[in-house]
Amino acid sequence: MKAIAIVPGTPNAQLVERPEPAISAPDDVKMEMLEVGICGTDREEVSGGRADAPVGQKELVIGHEMFGRVTEVGAQVTKVQPGDYAVFSVRRGCGHCPACQMNRSDMCYSGDYTERGIKGADGFQTQFVVDKEQYVVKVPATIAHLGVLAEPTSVIEKAIDEAVRIQLARLPDIKTADDALRGKTALIAGLGPIGLLAAFVLRLRGARVLGLDIVDATSARPLLLQKIGGTYIDGRQVQTDALDDQFGQIDLILEATGVASLEFSLLDALGINGVYVITGIPGGDRPIDIPGAALMRQLVLYNQVLVGSVNASPAHFQMAVDDLARAFTQWPQEINSLVTRRTSYRHFAQGLDHHDDSDIKVVIEWAPITNSHRHTAASH
Repeated sequence: MKAIAIVPGTPNAQLVERPEPAISAPDDVKMEMLEVGICGTDREEVSGGRADAPVGQKELVIGHEMFGRVTEVGAQVTKVQPGDYAVFSVRRGCGHCPACQMNRSDMCYSGDYTERGIKGADGFQTQFVVDKEQYVVKVPATIAHLGVLAEPTSVIEKAIDEAVRIQLARLPDIKTADDALRGKTALIAGLGPIGLLAAFVLRLRGARVLGLDIVDATSARPLLLQKIGGTYIDGRQVQTDALDDQFGQIDLILEATGVASLEFSLLDALGINGVYVITGIPGGDRPIDIPGAALMRQLVLYNQVLVGSVNASPAHFQMAVDDLARAFTQWPQEINSLVTRRTSYRHFAQGLDHHDDSDIKVVIEWAPITNSHRHTAASH
């Protein structure tokens, strides 16, 4: 079978031949890959950035934002059956820490986890994949055309879930999970795919959504945000220390830029009793100046919480699938427009190497999806 692979640490990606995997255990699930999304991690890997091949191998098959069709299952599998659409989660546990033993490898204590397509395990940019039932989440046929968005949405679901759990545990006026977001003001920093998916999820929960970026207000991403009821803020025109003066109390900040200087400066915009969740990972080691004492005073005196969030559990993947279905019901045209370009695996370089401001989510196609709801994005 075909697969897209790299030699980690070198700037290359090639279409290679790999043996087709087979069911070998009663809890195995085999899927045909239909679509695999491309994100910044993939582009970093193919340019020679951080990535680790499986032990004993030179190459790493890339890709972690997958969507597929079940072709075969082991004798004990009950979650899915052949013909179902589904996704696999990405991270695999270390096997020896409490979190991983409870299928929460996203909270691994040891750091000895692997991640498909990223760290020590082959990914999903290939024709067929076999994995365990515990990592599979079924996707309804009605949103098969959105299934490839499940993984990035799961990252946001975890980030929001972390914030909600924190507020439920400490604030006397927050009685339910709905109370933590309905009518609250959430600021999203960075309107890439993660940020826009966060906007959909937060709008579904009744939050007032502000989206911060540094692109023209008439460009595709700000316009999409506004179509679902969000407000766009051009960061070139508004200073972060003026955000609360202009927009009032900000209860939640979700950061999705990976720009360290911005990540620190946004603390100044966080409101009393607010939660700030960081998902962007800065690159490099360039030092920055921060008003450390002032920021620490603010965190203490305003009862603020700063939390980092990475990866997602299978439960967050299920939340992602559920919210994608809800978003498709409420904003079908808008949620469909997130996938802006689809490229055949035969021409994968067009998706990995070419990326401009008009792209939101670029997807590699491995096999066709039969779904009348699919958005007619450009395909190559």
